[in-house]
Amino acid sequence: MARDTTDETPIENHTQLVEWLSIGNKPKSEWRIGTEHEKFGFCSENLTPVPYEGEKGIKAILLAMKDKLGWDEIEDEGNIIGLYNAKGGGAISLEPGGQFELSGAPVETIHQTCRESNQHLKQVKEVSKEMGIGFLGLGASPVWTFEETPMMPKSRYNIMKNYMPKVGSQGHDMMFRTTTIQVNLDFSDERDMVRKMQVSLKLQSMASALFANSPFTHGKPNGFLSWRSDIWRDVDNQRGGYHPFMLEDDFSFEKYANWGLDIPMYFIIRDGKYIDCTHITFRQFMDGALKGEIDDPIANIGDWGNHMSTLFPDVRLKRFLEMRGADGGPWQDICALPAFWVGLLYSEGALTAAEELVQDWTPDMVGNLRDSVPEKALRAEINGRQLIEYAKEALEISRQGLVERAQMNFENLDESMFLKPLQETVKLGKTPAERMLDKYHNEWNEDISKVFKEYAY
Repeated sequence: MARDTTDETPIENHTQLVEWLSIGNKPKSEWRIGTEHEKFGFCSENLTPVPYEGEKGIKAILLAMKDKLGWDEIEDEGNIIGLYNAKGGGAISLEPGGQFELSGAPVETIHQTCRESNQHLKQVKEVSKEMGIGFLGLGASPVWTFEETPMMPKSRYNIMKNYMPKVGSQGHDMMFRTTTIQVNLDFSDERDMVRKMQVSLKLQSMASALFANSPFTHGKPNGFLSWRSDIWRDVDNQRGGYHPFMLEDDFSFEKYANWGLDIPMYFIIRDGKYIDCTHITFRQFMDGALKGEIDDPIANIGDWGNHMSTLFPDVRLKRFLEMRGADGGPWQDICALPAFWVGLLYSEGALTAAEELVQDWTPDMVGNLRDSVPEKALRAEINGRQLIEYAKEALEISRQGLVERAQMNFENLDESMFLKPLQETVKLGKTPAERMLDKYHNEWNEDISKVFKEYAY
C-alpha cells in the first residue's frame, strides 16, 4: 500500500459505497496489470535488518532513489515513507518491518511489468550496494526475531501494531516478517468480477503452493513450506483470510460492501493526522459513533477507500481484484505470478476452463485446502486428488490463455515464457521451499547465512 487517500465527499447513503467498487468496471481494452513485490533489506556485513535512520538506512535509500528517479516523496509526519511517480504511475513504499515494496504502474503486458520490476531491482541494487545493503527474495524473514526487526515510521502501522494482538496470534509476524508478490487485475462488470473473484479465490491456495518460499524461521526449518501462508491463518480472521460467502451464487459488489461495513476500522485521517478508530466498525462510524470524539465525525469517500485497503481477504476487491496468496521470491517469480493469473483470467476461454476445473470444489474443500497447503504445498489434497495434478492443468490453461493474448516481445516470444519457473516446479514435483531445504541440509551444511547470498537480488 503506497498511499492512503483523501476524498472529502460526504457519504450520504449506502449506494455510494457500492458505487465506489463498481467504478472499477472497465472495457477489456482498458484492462491492465499492476504487479507488486516486497523484499527484505539486509546489511551485507553482518546480515542484520536495515534500520530506518542512518547513512546506511531505509530513509537514505529512499532519498537516493528519489534523486535517481525524480519521483515525488510520500511523507508521514515529516518522515519520508515512500515515493510515487506522478507522471507514469507506480510507487515505492515500506511495509512495517522495512520491507521495500514496488507497486508497479498499470501496464498492458507481462513483458512490460517484468521489465519494470527488473529495472527497479537494478536501480535499488545500484543505490544500496554502495551502502553495503542487499535485498532478499524470500517469503518470510529467515533469521531475525520480531524484536530484532525495525519498525518504519508510518502512523497506520502504529495503530495496527497495537491492535493486532487483540484479534489474532500472528499479526505481528505478518506485518514485520513476511513478504509477498501480488498482481492487481481488472474486470468489465459485476458478473465478470464475480467469476474472476470466485475462480481466483478457489485457486489462491494453489498459488501459495506453487510459490511456497518461506521454510525458515530463526535460522532453522520451521516445519512449513509456506510459513507465510500459515501466518495468515490467524492474523485477524474477521477482516483477513478465507471468507466462504465470496463463493456464494449471489455474491456481488453490495455483498462485499456490506461485509466491509461491519469490520472494525483501523483509522481515519483528519488534517493529515491518523486517528485510531479500532473501537468501531465503519457502519457505526456512518451512524455517528465519533460524534463528540473528533471535530469532523462525518464519514467521507476517502475514509471508505482507506477502510477498503485495510481488509485482507485472500482475494481483495477494491476497484480491481488483488491476488494475495503468493510468497515473495526471486526475480523470475515476480514475473511468473502475474503471468499465471493473467493467463487464467484475461481470456474468456481460459476463464471458462478454469471454472470447469474447480467447479466441484465446495467452500469447505477450499477452506480445508487452505489449511493444509502451508505444510504440504502441492502434496495437499482436494476433491480426491493431489493439488499438483490440478496445478498441471491450471498451468496449461494459463499457458493457452497467454498464447491467445499474443502479446509479443522484441524476440517475438509471447507471455507464456514467464510460466517457466512454475512449469519447472510441477515437473520436478518440488516447490521452491523444498529445493531450498535440500540445499540447506546438503550443500549449505545447515548454514542459513548462505540464503543471503543465493537468494539476494
